Amino acid sequence: MNLSRRTVLAGAAVAAVGAATAGAATAANGATSSGASRFSLKYAPHEGSFKSRGNRLEQIAFAADQGFTAWEDNEAATRSIADQSAMARALDQRGMTMGVFVASMPRWGDFRPLLGGNDDGDRTRFLADIRASVDVAKRLNARHMTIVTGFMDRKLPVDIQTARVIDVLRRAAEIYEPHGLVMVMEPLNTLVNHPGVFMSTVPQGYAVARAVDSPAIKILADLYHEQIQAGNLINTLDTCWDEIGYIQFGDNPGRNEPGSGEINYRNIVRWLRAKNFAGVIGMEHGNSVEGRAGEERLIAAYRAIDAA
Repeated sequence: MNLSRRTVLAGAAVAAVGAATAGAATAANGATSSGASRFSLKYAPHEGSFKSRGNRLEQIAFAADQGFTAWEDNEAATRSIADQSAMARALDQRGMTMGVFVASMPRWGDFRPLLGGNDDGDRTRFLADIRASVDVAKRLNARHMTIVTGFMDRKLPVDIQTARVIDVLRRAAEIYEPHGLVMVMEPLNTLVNHPGVFMSTVPQGYAVARAVDSPAIKILADLYHEQIQAGNLINTLDTCWDEIGYIQFGDNPGRNEPGSGEINYRNIVRWLRAKNFAGVIGMEHGNSVEGRAGEERLIAAYRAIDAA
């Protein structure tokens, strides 16, 4: 990888800010057993964020020692009960909040499910996944689960598909409501990563959430996807705030840590803090630099935006 002088200088600046703010934040936020200050917001790494540090449980321990207070695991529902229970214990021991896992994994290669299509089979399988995810959520002490509203059926009018998606989500909400659980719909960009998906913007999610009208259905605002698809991030968050249940970060282009792309995450953190946002912020991205150096850069990047 060839780094320009500007990139090198930018990386040095992020690291410097991270080092400067770590000590200053300790008094306000408390410190971990290793002496690192806890982040003021619940940024949630995932397996692979710190892969040089060992297995999943060792990565959780390392993240906690760096001041992170939450964790995500998209694939948690596919893991064994023993693995789920071990992860829950590790998080509990470190006082960390479990963020999202995917309640019903799309079949990406098949461009399925078609939740608004003519085939009831996709809706039946989706609802079965939602029922099964309740036990997983309880095992993990999780409250929010990611769902993707599937793909477009090119042979049907979008209004028909929208009505059917709303109908199946109302049925899904009835499953979650008695347990106090929340499924968060994730709009995905169609321009770079996910052509053909049904839901591609936060405002579209807002319309669906309003129509479902349940506390068990909210929006996952993944700012990487929203920046690609529509931009105007802070105004969009503000307009749709009542229906947003979860947030994920990732810079664009590249889908890596804040500071590696064009999104001003310092301003977004300031805005979230002004909103008194106390939820989990998923770190739904990779590291722009491989290996341990990239992991250190990741931590410094979050120190820098957390100081905003």
